[in-house]
Parts: sequence; structure tokens; C-alpha cells
Amino acid sequence: MSTKRGVLYGIGVGPGDPDLITVKALDILKRVPHIFAAASSKNEYSLAQNVVLKHLPDAQVEQLSFPMTKDKDTLVSAWKANANRTLEFLNSGTDAAFVTLGDPMTYSTFSYLHRTIKQMVPDLRVIIVPGVTSYHAAASLACTPLAEGEESFHLVSGVRNPSRLREILETSENVVVLKTYRSFDDIRRTLEESNLVDRAVCVMRCGLEGETVLQDLRSLTSEQMPYLSLIIVKRKGIGP
Repeated sequence: MSTKRGVLYGIGVGPGDPDLITVKALDILKRVPHIFAAASSKNEYSLAQNVVLKHLPDAQVEQLSFPMTKDKDTLVSAWKANANRTLEFLNSGTDAAFVTLGDPMTYSTFSYLHRTIKQMVPDLRVIIVPGVTSYHAAASLACTPLAEGEESFHLVSGVRNPSRLREILETSENVVVLKTYRSFDDIRRTLEESNLVDRAVCVMRCGLEGETVLQDLRSLTSEQMPYLSLIIVKRKGIGP
């Protein structure tokens, strides 16, 4: 008699503040037999794991290594290895959860694992639990609405092409730029050229120790930007 395959849960644990994990996410994590968390291949640090352990200090969380590279072959190899490791538990009938910062369906490592594992096992049951995103938490911290009425809202990640950001700023009333540490100087320069630098706010390490909200972007440089940093731009201006 074959063993029924386990369920894979993709769980968003929020932007880093342990208090922003949802009740549903925590309820699942309390009963799921095995928990995975993503970590960079360069270190063993996982903010998502820290959130879990804050609530469930005895939980056994296994880190899956995801390399920070653009090399397609390296990425595909890592995705397949992590999918196979996850399937070791699922195929034995054990449920497993993969925890990720923010939301599993928004710029998340989970999306790569999900796509790869579904290609391998198309009928696998997957339940995804949404999480509070960094930009929603940052907007709340900065008391800045992301969009109102019929305004548009544009989300971009790690802008490398200033001309692309300029095009977005011309067509959207509200823009959020994630992972600004990558090219902050270019982003700030583009905002200055678009006369929007005074209508932007930078939020760093939202929900974590050292969180900062700063409206004077001219005082910042790329070297000062932590990995967890974003900018909210509003053509009508920042504030309530």
C-alpha cells in the first residue's frame, strides 16, 4: 500500500518583526513536522528562521541554500537539489513548510522552489499562506499611504537601469523600489532629475533592530544602505 504524499506549505512570516506573523501561519508551523527556511549559500543566517524560533524556540528548522548569483545553471541546480530534499519528506507522507520573509508570492525564494517541485510532481498538494510584505510594513511605519482613490501603484525590485525607473516614475503616482542597496546612488540621482527626491522616503531594516525612516535621501549613499531597504515615492508628496 503506497504512502500518501505530504502537503507542502509555503508560509510568509512577515517582514522580520516576529509580531507580524499571521495567526494562520503560526498555527500551521506549530503542527507541521518539518520546517525549511532559505539561506544564502554564503552564510547560515535566516531572518525567516529567526521569526519562527521567536515563537517556537524548540522548532527544528532546516536551512536550504539558495546561491546569490545570476548564473542560470547554478540556480537551476540549487532549485532542483532543494526540491529533492523537500520531496524526501513529502514522499514519506510527512507534511513540510517552507518559511519566507514577507509574502511567498512576491519576490520570494519560495516561488522558485514551488515551480521546480511542481514540475517534478504536478499533483503535489501545496497550500500557500500569505504574509505581511516589507513595503506594507514600511508604509505603515512611515505613515504613508501606498495608493488612494484611482491612483496607480508600481512595485519594482533592485532597479539597475535608471532610464527604466524614470519611465515608471512618469506613469505611476506611487512607486516602491525594493532592495535599493544595489544601486541607491543611481536611484537618488534619477529622483533628483525627476524632481521627486523630496517626495520620497527611505525605510531601512523595517521591523528589525535599527529600523530607520529617512526623508532626506540626499544624505545617503549606497555604502550606507543595508540589504533590507526600500524607497517609497509619491508624486503628490510624502505624508498623511
